[in-house]
Order: sequence, then structure tokens, then C-alpha cells
Amino acid sequence: MESNQTSLNNKKFTIPVDVEQPRTLELDQKSDEDAFDYSKRSQWLRAAVLGANDGLVSTASLMMGVGAVKQDIKVMILTGFAGLVAGACSMAIGEFVSVYSQLDIELAQMKRDRERRSEEKGKEEKEDLPNPLQAAAASALAFSAGAMVPLLAASFIREYKVRLGVVVGAVSLALVVFGWLGAVLGKAPVLRSSVRVLVGGWVAMAITFGLTKLIGSRGL
Repeated sequence: MESNQTSLNNKKFTIPVDVEQPRTLELDQKSDEDAFDYSKRSQWLRAAVLGANDGLVSTASLMMGVGAVKQDIKVMILTGFAGLVAGACSMAIGEFVSVYSQLDIELAQMKRDRERRSEEKGKEEKEDLPNPLQAAAASALAFSAGAMVPLLAASFIREYKVRLGVVVGAVSLALVVFGWLGAVLGKAPVLRSSVRVLVGGWVAMAITFGLTKLIGSRGL
């Protein structure tokens, strides 16, 4: 009897654990992430990134160009503000017209395809249609956000040379950030994207400043 009780006490009960389940869940999550089509972000991402870059580069270049011949801070700020308003409206209208034209083309193509396919298939395709208002709003807001960087950088600096240096530094930092953000959201190479955006902004500001300085020095 005692031997039987001892054997019962020493007997170990094991609970089966599925060690493969966490690994399977992890693989499923990873596969879902890999399967995500990042090209679906291209419409609004392109509008937002281009809008921000245009706001940064065009407004900063305008301010640098005017600053090449006029040292007055008021003239520089008014020039940047005018560039912000004009650029945001131009970007919004241009993006709206462009995306609406794309929408018309895709709707016409869907109409032709619907004649050969079922109505249900046509409804599924409608979900991926471009949105002109979304693209226009993204462009205008991104342009305004980008244009505010050089405006804010120059607003509180009275010294002429320091003001130009601060504008260039602030815009350069913002260009790197926007290039990095666009690369991360689109799963593109970060370094290449940031350097491309930064160098492009430097070239635009340098050309604008140099040509305006040249024309202004000749008294035209």
C-alpha cells in the first residue's frame, strides 16, 4: 500500500504546451506586414511629400532671392507669406485637376471593363479610386506646413547675415526630416531619399540667391 502511494505521489503530470503557436502568430503578423501593398499609399504620400518639399524650397528660395538684394526683414517676411498663399492655392488646384483627370480616366476604364465583368467586381474596384479632394487638401496643408519653416526661422532674426544662415539651416533640417518621413512611410531607402531631397533644396536656394544677386547688382 505504501509503495502504491509513493508511486502516485512521485508521478508527474505534464500539461501539453504548444510552443509553435506563438511562433506561428509571429510569422502570420510578419507575413501580413510583408503582404501590405505600400504602393497604395503613393497617392496621398506623393501629394503630401511633394507639397511639403515645394513649400520648403520655393518659399525659402523666394526669401533668399529677395534677401540677396533687400536686407529689410519686413520685405523678406512679406515675400515668404505671399509665396505661401500663392503656392498652397496653386498646389491644391493643380493636384485637384490632376487627380480628377486620373479619376475620369479610371472611371471610363471601369465602365468599359464592367461590360465584360460582373457588377460585383466593379464595386470592388471603386474602393481604390483616387480622391481629388483628399489629394488637394494634402498638397495645400503640406505646402503650408513646409512654407512655415523659413517664415518662422526668419521672423525673429534682425541681423541680416544671421537671418540668412538660420533660414538655410532650418530649411535643411526640415528637408532631411521630410525626406526621412517619406522614405519610412513608403518603405524606401532612408539615406538616399533624405540626401536627394536635401541636395535638391540646396541647389534651388543657391540658384535663386545667385541669379537674383547677379541681376540686382547690375541695377536692373
